[in-house]
Amino acid sequence: MNGSRMKKLLKLVLPSVLSQVCMFLFTIVDGIFVGNGVGATALGAVNIVLPYILILSALYMLVAVGGATVTAIRFGRGDKEGANLAFLHAFAAIFAVSVVLTVVGVCFTRQLGYLLGANEAYIDYVTDYTFWYSVFIIPAGLSILLQFFGRNDGASMLVMVSTAVCSALNIFLDWLFVFPMQMALKGAAIATGISQTVGFLMLLSHFVLKKGDLRIRRFRPDAKLFRKILMRGAPESIAQFASPVSILCLNYVMLRMIGEIAVNAFSVIGYIASFSVAVFYGVSEGAQPLIGNAYGEKNESDLKFYFRVSLLIAFVGSLLLYLLFLIVSPNICRLFGLDAETLAFTVQKLPKYAINFVFMSLNTILSAYLYSTKRTGAAVTLNLLRSFVFTVSVILILPTLFGAELIWYTAAVYEALSLLAALLLVRATEKNGVVFH
Repeated sequence: MNGSRMKKLLKLVLPSVLSQVCMFLFTIVDGIFVGNGVGATALGAVNIVLPYILILSALYMLVAVGGATVTAIRFGRGDKEGANLAFLHAFAAIFAVSVVLTVVGVCFTRQLGYLLGANEAYIDYVTDYTFWYSVFIIPAGLSILLQFFGRNDGASMLVMVSTAVCSALNIFLDWLFVFPMQMALKGAAIATGISQTVGFLMLLSHFVLKKGDLRIRRFRPDAKLFRKILMRGAPESIAQFASPVSILCLNYVMLRMIGEIAVNAFSVIGYIASFSVAVFYGVSEGAQPLIGNAYGEKNESDLKFYFRVSLLIAFVGSLLLYLLFLIVSPNICRLFGLDAETLAFTVQKLPKYAINFVFMSLNTILSAYLYSTKRTGAAVTLNLLRSFVFTVSVILILPTLFGAELIWYTAAVYEALSLLAALLLVRATEKNGVVFH
């Protein structure tokens, strides 16, 4: 029986991890072309814009994860019509939110740049990148949504193929726009937008051509279902805010205590760290439909199996990734075209920052387990602590008390505190076993 369950889990987790790794390549190639084609200051500018991009992603997750969780539970109960309604409500909500975000990003670009902390060395680069990234917010948001629902609707291979095509196209367009066409950061943002649009259209074909149980059609909006989707998605959305909040705080502390070299170096570290994040979220997104289905079926044996094996996969993967970065980090950092001083600084700091991968991998699975089993209150508590309380206090206080070198260990500290909180919450909510609603 365990063999059958493991096969099911790997069938979803492996394509999900590969999809996320493709998205990592999508991101890191941007950085490599920007670093070599425009310069280290442009890389720093992308790091300053990154919280804005991650905030958009957190808002997408509010709807995508909430809708996918409701859909998975309803599929587990055999309620295909209810699952389809959750999908339609999520699609409409993402579209509406994306329209508003596009208007804000396009019309208030320079104000956003200063709000993100850009100084005069960065503001022009930040403004250029933010404007063109914002132009493509609608297809980017819908693409993320359809990835989640594609996995829940038996199209995990299409999700993987679409992200692979998207990444390959992005690599070509990055080269074309940054080098031959000399479009600088604007070119990198447009390349990303076009690639995301192509990925969205590929995923849309599954639903338009009715290849699964989820279909795009007219529906009557239900405010109660919208609220349920937002409630189920709130924990993961709050968790997603951990990254932009930490980057905003780190940029502030680094500029105050070290200078621009730290911001430029952290841009590269962030690109490299995104590979680990891709793997961890790939595992959690792949396991989410199975955990949700098992909960909907009230099958505690399957539920616990998928949860424990997902934790094991994430933990072992994080250790292997940390060892990999220790060995190859100098070679990876050189790809970004850094000057000698920034390169040496980045290579020195990367292993210190990467310690957090082990804790973050487990937190990602624990959060997914809580929200997939309707423990919304516990999941929200965990992610509020992780994204705001621990993150802000650790980053702002530790380096001030113990010196600038502590900046590079702050992620490990707040992720470790979050892991302790997560374990306590799981234990507290399972005193008498899993409660099925």
